[in-house]
Amino acid sequence: MAFLVLASTISWTVDKHFCMGHLVDVAFFAEAESCGMDMGNVSEEWKVDCCTDELIVMQGQDDLKISFEELSLDQQLFLSAFVMVYLDLYKGLPQQIVPHRDYSPPLITFDLQLLDQVFLI
Repeated sequence: MAFLVLASTISWTVDKHFCMGHLVDVAFFAEAESCGMDMGNVSEEWKVDCCTDELIVMQGQDDLKISFEELSLDQQLFLSAFVMVYLDLYKGLPQQIVPHRDYSPPLITFDLQLLDQVFLI
């Protein structure tokens, strides 16, 4: 649940760098590295633009507060019933009384199976 809230509130940016129609680099939250074919100091008549950058921005949510009064009556009933049933799961069990806990078992003085010559095979 925490991961879902975190993923929905963060703004995501994906930067892609294409060189001659082929994808060269993809970067999340940063700028993609270029392919090294920058034509910064070449005159305009010789300059051919072979590289393109594509930036995808997905905005996250800013408002996460939902008040209980904004919910419909059906949603309020479901939420209150769910909370009550969920909390009821963690109630402690009643303490069980074991009446023979303090008594030890009787001592066996002789082995009846050996006396009667009865063996399990």
